[in-house]
Amino acid sequence: MKIGVDLGGTKIEAIALDDNHQELIRKRQSTPVGNYQKTLEAITTAVLEIEDTLGLQGSVGICMPGSFSPKHGRIRNANSTWLNGKLLNEDLSKLLNRPLRFANDANCLAISESTDGAGNNKSIVFAMILGTGVGGGLAIDGKLHEGLNRIGGEWGHTTLPWMTKEEYPGPLCYCKQNGCIETFLSGTGFQNDFYQHTQRRLRSEEIIAEMDDGNHDAVDAFHRYQQRLAKAIAMVANIIDPDVFVLGGGMSNITKLYDTLPIDVEKHVLGNEFSTPIRPAKHGDSSGVRGAAWLW
Repeated sequence: MKIGVDLGGTKIEAIALDDNHQELIRKRQSTPVGNYQKTLEAITTAVLEIEDTLGLQGSVGICMPGSFSPKHGRIRNANSTWLNGKLLNEDLSKLLNRPLRFANDANCLAISESTDGAGNNKSIVFAMILGTGVGGGLAIDGKLHEGLNRIGGEWGHTTLPWMTKEEYPGPLCYCKQNGCIETFLSGTGFQNDFYQHTQRRLRSEEIIAEMDDGNHDAVDAFHRYQQRLAKAIAMVANIIDPDVFVLGGGMSNITKLYDTLPIDVEKHVLGNEFSTPIRPAKHGDSSGVRGAAWLW
């Protein structure tokens, strides 16, 4: 039995899978925001309750924000800031009395979707999260590629390519750089762009609803978003040229996004030829927790 835990900014979800990829049980609870000790306790309780219910002990993989520093083993770059600087691996391993495996949410998306999702049977899968933040993960032959510094796939913290005059230098990102892809392509970035052009503060789903109703401001905002996403995908294609792009996160659920996106990407790819499929994650918001389970 494989247990996966998705440690999110607002929820902690745990799942158990059998060897045939079938879900045995699932548990979900709110994340104790800002409290590290209670976060440890919540994860431990979720795992032990699953094992007690099923009468089995399983391997445990954790999907988390940020990554572990290869220098000191502490978490860094997590937007769940109360985790930064903590020895999460050591602390949880002691509580659960076993070794654990960890990967960030985008990496877990890549593993999940390459195992039995939208990237199944593909050799090189690049997974992109378009949510509260923007992350990326790379799976090669079903195995995660994190890189020497454990930042492989972090396209969200590269500069938006081929910026227009209006886009340059870009918003200030929490990583202290300007113009990161995350500041444009996250759900928050989409909302901020709409606000800057209309002085109206709406949620992403409200903007999309207005777009569907033909509101010109919303249509323009979506067009800008899609053009920026196309440029960002083209940059990855030029560097990695994967077999498939898989999109996850809230913005990936906009079905209209896929209509002309490949055509827009083609304009920026070297040689102006692009045949790579761009697909929504098969497992949706469950991909992270499934990918955590498949870390073993």
